[in-house]
Amino acid sequence: LKSNPSNNEEREAQTQLTKSDELQRLHSQALSAYQQEDYEAAISLLDEILAVCVWDAELRELRAECYIKEGEPSKAISDLKAAAKLKSDNTEAFYKISRIYYQLGDHELSLSEVRECLKLDQDHKQCFSLYKQVKKLNKQIESAEELIREGRYEDAISKYDSVMKTEPEVPIYTTRAKERICHCFSKNQQAAEAIKVCTEVLQLESTNVNALKDRAEAYLLEDLYEE
Repeated sequence: LKSNPSNNEEREAQTQLTKSDELQRLHSQALSAYQQEDYEAAISLLDEILAVCVWDAELRELRAECYIKEGEPSKAISDLKAAAKLKSDNTEAFYKISRIYYQLGDHELSLSEVRECLKLDQDHKQCFSLYKQVKKLNKQIESAEELIREGRYEDAISKYDSVMKTEPEVPIYTTRAKERICHCFSKNQQAAEAIKVCTEVLQLESTNVNALKDRAEAYLLEDLYEE
């Protein structure tokens, strides 16, 4: 304005100043809502701010935290991926993305993201610890699947038992391991064992198609046609 105080420029500057004040007010409200654990309200306010401040990595990270709390991991991943691009050396974003994928049971994508974190900082303690865990689990699952392809079902069952010991805290890995054990028992014509384990899986996931098919195969082995 000092360099070129024309009417048009002044109007534009005043408009932008007003908008800036409004966004700062919304930002304060969003932080307050987040601190009060009203994540839905915080997301709504952050949506308004990010419509204008598209390239703000920190606001995206804050909205991602809200999405995590609200149980919307895919939206959190989207914001964190944007934040990882917007802010150089954003190890924290890669770590969080990797953690979310891991919790969702996608160990391969989790491994890929945690490697990105370690490329930026090979001494990152959290990322290195997560990397070791995911790499071990990933290797066990790959090994178990290779054994299944080779028809070595007893060895595959043993390997999936190891998977459940490696990650007892995240339920999806136990469910997936049991699903594959149920498959191995069924293929190995161990009908009683297959029915038991498949039933455990179906108590956790009533619409698990693989467990239903494998249990059906086991029932056929036992001549239980109605079942």
